[in-house]
Amino acid sequence: MQRLASRITVTEKVSSSLRTIILKETPSSSSWLSIRCFSAFSSQQRVTEKEAIPGDLLKWGSLGFCRTSRFASGFKPLEPKPLDSIMDLNRSKNRSPEDLASIWDDYHLGRGHIGLTMKAKLYRLLEQRGSDCRYFVVPLWRGSGYTTMFGQVQLPYMLFTGLEDYKARGTQASPYFTASFYTEFAESKDLVLIHGDIVFTSKLTDEEAKWLLETTQSFYLNDVRYKLVECFNKEPRDFEFKDVLRALDMPIL
Repeated sequence: MQRLASRITVTEKVSSSLRTIILKETPSSSSWLSIRCFSAFSSQQRVTEKEAIPGDLLKWGSLGFCRTSRFASGFKPLEPKPLDSIMDLNRSKNRSPEDLASIWDDYHLGRGHIGLTMKAKLYRLLEQRGSDCRYFVVPLWRGSGYTTMFGQVQLPYMLFTGLEDYKARGTQASPYFTASFYTEFAESKDLVLIHGDIVFTSKLTDEEAKWLLETTQSFYLNDVRYKLVECFNKEPRDFEFKDVLRALDMPIL
């Protein structure tokens, strides 16, 4: 037993040393994509978008959807720290995708930060479909009901806010949750790193934010589910929110 404990201690030390070598910052250090560095609705350098957010005013009235408004039309995040300021890219080249994914996950442990990874092929598909269909709505189940979240895919970023907040504030609605995608290892290791920031921890838990991001991705990456995204963006009069509920095995209230 003592010998086993000794091996575990050595393994932990090696693992910790590996993370220290590759990562230039620790999870406890200042956030590299902090709230104060994320002005998602800055009035400066507004992004011009000719298209209005899809949705039929009559059909979406019950959800508070407004066709004439744009979510995140002013989205202009300040530059996050580049990946090479966090991770030693030269040393990382010698590590396997599995090692890097594990280190990335450990780096994001802590309230308000989500770390995920995805295959480069899936990222390219998400990028392609996101450029064609930027918006979608996802129900977030809570207790005996759900809260409807409104998302925008604008890679290398994704943003989420509550549909009710969007209804009340329009383009001034603040994002609850933002995600940034890093593609430095896409070609060499078939790996894309994802960093998520929960802007308002009172609005979303870590588990809810992770579920929201993964579920939204599933609607863009799954061919059957993507038909709902296409309908929402291109044929909003035919879109039925209950179809999203069915896809997620949620009751229709």
